[in-house]
Amino acid sequence: MSRKHEHVIKSVLPGSIAEEMGIQTGDKLVSINENVVEDIFDYHFYVNDEELVLLIQKPDGEEWELEIEKDFEEDLGIEFEQGLMDEYRSCRNHCIFCFIDQMPEGMRETLYFKDDDSRLSFLQGNYVTLTNMSDHDIDRIVNYHLEPINISFHTMNPQLRCRMLNNRFAGEALKKVDRLFAGGIQMNGQIVLCKGENDGEELEYSIRELTKYIPCLMSVSVVPVGLTKYREGLSPLEPFEREEAKEVLRVIHKWQDRIYKEHGIHFIHAGDEWYILAGEELPEEDRYDGYLQLENGVGMLRLLEDEFQKAYKDAIGDKENRKVSVATGLLAYPYIRKMAEQLQTKYPKTDIYVYPIQNHFFGEMITVSGLITGRDLIAQLRGKELGDRLLLPCSMFRSGEEVFLDDITLSEVEEALQVQADIVKSSGQDFVEAVTGVGLQEK
Repeated sequence: MSRKHEHVIKSVLPGSIAEEMGIQTGDKLVSINENVVEDIFDYHFYVNDEELVLLIQKPDGEEWELEIEKDFEEDLGIEFEQGLMDEYRSCRNHCIFCFIDQMPEGMRETLYFKDDDSRLSFLQGNYVTLTNMSDHDIDRIVNYHLEPINISFHTMNPQLRCRMLNNRFAGEALKKVDRLFAGGIQMNGQIVLCKGENDGEELEYSIRELTKYIPCLMSVSVVPVGLTKYREGLSPLEPFEREEAKEVLRVIHKWQDRIYKEHGIHFIHAGDEWYILAGEELPEEDRYDGYLQLENGVGMLRLLEDEFQKAYKDAIGDKENRKVSVATGLLAYPYIRKMAEQLQTKYPKTDIYVYPIQNHFFGEMITVSGLITGRDLIAQLRGKELGDRLLLPCSMFRSGEEVFLDDITLSEVEEALQVQADIVKSSGQDFVEAVTGVGLQEK
């Protein structure tokens, strides 16, 4: 048997089936029911069976054949050294709008890795262009019925897609969507809109073509290209202006109404930034079809506001003295400030200082909280009234850690500003509880 796909076990969960069978850290998984495991997709598919035969190789080379009976889909309790049980696939495109190409030198190495790995689409919600996927990859997705897959379309014009992605195979890759559709695989999509490239008539064409994949294609977001100040030597892209944002929204709303009449979903969704730029009100909750595109910044502000209003209604209120500060990006600032002002009507002795942080590191056209650096935060809050606690949104930090993009830590912020800093989750209720320090009235 080939030993090409051997997977080293990093840990075994206490009380798991794997622990009971004597599987240990450092062992290698060779096969399941005589099937060679290529990666995490194969593993999850094969391990679902109720009767398994695992071939395990010990560090000294001894092989164990383990027979296991378990419930269907019951986990074995194994974690592998490589999360995908394979190497990550890097992006083969050179997109004219790529954000990673617009980052300065000197940041941590992992921030420069461009992934375009379909497995991360299922595991982490990443969007993929399909240019990195083989027929074998598509076959496995259909056969294992892995869904939803998140796809970066950008345009449905094959020639334009080749040019925008700087990949001569990018247009041909769109045919893979047909195979996913034929296989009944659920999909979500995104379009990064670039002024003078895939907007206007091209956007209309793309939306029209994408509707052919309903209902398997459940939603498509349209977000404006993010432009940093580090674009020397890159394609000359310009930011959208207010009237242009209004036109984008007009097109999206027109198609939403048309699609809703035929399919009962709104399907095509505008990122929150369009509404801020256009100076228009956010849509009502029903327009977002269950918030399928939150990770793309679609509906985050509407959801935050609605959650806050519910939490505010449930809040008891008091007259305790508090002083807290909140830092946020320019995009969310008007909404956070409005929420703070409303909250003070129930907590009149609570002072809330809300500070918008300009992104000097990437450039002032970047307005989201998730790209604010620790250095910008410290520089702009030094000397400000911060109260007893500084509240920072979790989006500013590396997932699961207390570290900013520029490797400044939360403790370094606290030391520099001489204030306790708390990381706040993203919901409106979390905001209320973080400011007041008290739970909400139970119904």
